[in-house]
Parts: sequence; C-alpha cells; structure tokens
Amino acid sequence: MPSDNSLNTSLGSIRREIALWVLAALALPVGFALAPAQGTAHSVGLVLRIGGVLLLAGWAAFIRPRLTPWIVVGMVAGVELGLDAPSVAIGSHFLSNIFLRLVKTVVAPLILATLISGIAGHGDLKSVGRMGWKSLLYFEVLTTIALVVGLAAANISKAGVGLAMPAELVGSVPSAAPMHWQEFLEHVFPENIAKSIADGQVLQVAVFAAIFGMALAMTPRDKAEPVLRLTEGLSETMFRFTNIVMYVAPVGVMSAMAFTIAKMGPGVLVHLGKLLLVFYGAALFFILFVLVPVALLAKLPLRRLMQHISGPAAIAFATAASEAALPRAMEEMEAFGVPRRILSFVIPAGYSFNLDGSTLYLAMAMVFVAQVANVPLGIGTQLFMMGTLMLASKGVAGVPRAVLVVLLATAGTLRLPSEPILVLLGIDALMDMGRTATNVIGNCLASAVVARWEGALFEEPVTPAVIAAMQE
Repeated sequence: MPSDNSLNTSLGSIRREIALWVLAALALPVGFALAPAQGTAHSVGLVLRIGGVLLLAGWAAFIRPRLTPWIVVGMVAGVELGLDAPSVAIGSHFLSNIFLRLVKTVVAPLILATLISGIAGHGDLKSVGRMGWKSLLYFEVLTTIALVVGLAAANISKAGVGLAMPAELVGSVPSAAPMHWQEFLEHVFPENIAKSIADGQVLQVAVFAAIFGMALAMTPRDKAEPVLRLTEGLSETMFRFTNIVMYVAPVGVMSAMAFTIAKMGPGVLVHLGKLLLVFYGAALFFILFVLVPVALLAKLPLRRLMQHISGPAAIAFATAASEAALPRAMEEMEAFGVPRRILSFVIPAGYSFNLDGSTLYLAMAMVFVAQVANVPLGIGTQLFMMGTLMLASKGVAGVPRAVLVVLLATAGTLRLPSEPILVLLGIDALMDMGRTATNVIGNCLASAVVARWEGALFEEPVTPAVIAAMQE
C-alpha cells in the first residue's frame, strides 16, 4: 500500500501537470492565431507562443523527464521558430540533417545483425517461413484497405475539382518512365551488399540478411557459433548506439519542424487546405476504424500499446522519415513484449511491404491529380490504379517525400499528365509527416499482431539494453 505522503506527492504532480497543459493549451492556439497580426497583437502573440513553449519545457524537464515529452517540446518550439525567425530556422536545418545522418548509420547494421541473428538463432527455418507468409498476408490486406480508404476519400471530397494549375508550371515536370513489375522484382535482390547499404536500400539489405541467416542456420553449429555471437553482439551494440543518438532527437525534430514552417509558411495552405484536411481525416479514419479494431481483434492491451508506439510515431511525424523512427520502434516494441526474432523480420519487411500511410496517400494523390487535370477515372481504371500502386509503393520508405517518385512513375503508367503533381509539392512536407507516422504506427502494430499470431507475445524477456533505453 502506498503511504499518504507518496500519494499526496503523486496527486500534486498530476495537478501540476494538468495545470501546465491547460495553460499551454490556452496560450499556444491564441499565440499562433495572432502570428499574422501586426503591432501590439503580434507582440502579444509572440509572448504567448514563447510562454507556451516554456510551459511545455517545464513539463518535460520536471514532471515527465522522458524522451517523448522533449520531442513534443521540440515540435512546438520548431513551429514557433519557423514562424518568428524563418532565417534562423532555415539556417538550423543542418541540425536535423545531422540527426538523420546519425540514425541512418544505425539502420543497415541494425537490420543486418537482428535479422541474421533472429533467423540463425531461431533454428526452426520452417517457423521463419510460416512467420514470413503470415506477415506478407497481413501486409497486403492492410495496404489494400488503405488504398480503398484513400480512393474513397478523394472521390467523396473531390478536393482537386476546380483547382486550376498555374500556367507557368505547365510542362515543367518531366513525365516519369512507367514502373514495371519485372523491374521491381529485379530491384529486390542486391548485386552488392555494400552498395545496398550505402544507397539505403532497406529491402535489399533485408533480403541479403534473410538469405545469410538461413545459410548460417544450415551451417554446422561449431562453425556458425562465432558468427552468430558476432551478430548478436553487434545487434546489442547498435541498440545502445541508438540510445545515444536518441538524445539528439528533440533538437533534430525542432530543426526539421522549424525548417518546414519557414519554407512553407502558413499562407501556402490556403488553396490546398481542403486536400490536407481530407488526407489527415482519412489517415485518422484508417487508424481508428482499421488499425484499432485489428489491435482489439488480436487482443492487444491497447493503452500500453499506444504508450510504446507514441515515441516512434512522434519522431516519424516530425522528421518525415520512417528510418529515423526504426531503431526506436524496434526498442519500444521489444519492451512491449514482441520477441526480437519476430521484430527483426516483421518491421524491416514492413518498411517495404506495409506502408499504410504512403499507400493511402498515393491513392488519394493520384485521384487528385486526375481531378486537377480534369481527367475522369472510371471504376476499372481506378481498380487498375490500385494494383499499380500496390506494386509501385513497395520500398518507398526511408527518405522524406520519396513517394513523389512513385507518383510520377504511376502517372506515366496510367497515362495521366504529370504536371498537376507540382500542385502537391507545396504541402508535401506536411503530408509526408502524416503518412510517415501512419506507416510507423502500422508497422509497430504489425509486429505485435504477428507475435500474437505466432503465440510468442510476452513470452520472452526484454534485453538489458532495451530496458535501459526505456528508462531514458
């Protein structure tokens, strides 16, 4: 039983937290609303915005001294910096680049080590194969639903109807060459693992690691043991490396958000606000009415799952790069109870095959492009477009705004004009944050569902490195 003193201390902390949040919730919206104002109103707005940021910083420093609250502070501070000091915000963009560079150094060795040790240490290759087809089946079902939601949102909202493209932009975007399924399958397999790592080809690295892990599992135990110990040691080291890098996350997040706001400006959303709202509405609908029911059907503890997903999702939202959240996502889901052998297969594979947010956005964007160009799309054409996007969307995670390449390629396949895609460039950074966060949420959930499907959820102890990371 807790003592009266400890209970009073806990209640006092809760009251202070609520008070800080209420004050910040009052100050920040009014402050941001007064940002375009002039004179005294602008000064009042500036004081309110800075005060709101300081209140959140106090909350993160004294009440919730954890990484995720500081990421929230970084996001809000970045918005303020982008609004009131755009030149400083643009000049500070190198900080987010440093953070992304550090994270990118983690991704390839982490995937290699965890996937190889997960397969080779598993011993039962038939079980790995079973887990593989279960994962792929889950990925394809969820991404198909995401495509349907995106198509429905674009067709119902008609966000692109009546939006005329500026005349000076016509003809300035070159049409992309069609993307064929043979080229995709060929691209899956690495020709040089060093080149795949250098180019950030996550799927190629995962394929190499999977084949290497199977070969190691078939190697005589006395020969395989040193290599297996090496990969397990590398995996443990890279998780600790990630813990160090994550100390920089709030600064990197602040810099990324500030740069986005300074470059785009609030006025750029006037003509494309409807599309932005429809996209986020569709993404929220997908999370609430697809992902949450999946979690409930898998009998996952929803509140605890949300606590572990919130950190990676916040990093993904702010940086608009799925790979920036990958190391933290793997740590959080292992702490949740997903065995590393399952994590090391499902999450890397999901980064190429389970991009729920990207596929939802791509379906919406292609219909939007057709609406802007005044090109009608029949049911048959949209079904063909779903199949094309299902293939073209594989492997676009990892680099901010990489889906624009897929949009150009799909426009070429469907013989749609590519010029309207320029209309999307104005708000693509803000779109990218939402779709990347949805990708990460979907992949974290997928690892838990597959672990439940395999009967392995909550069955293995969490490694000391991950326990240490959760205490940061």
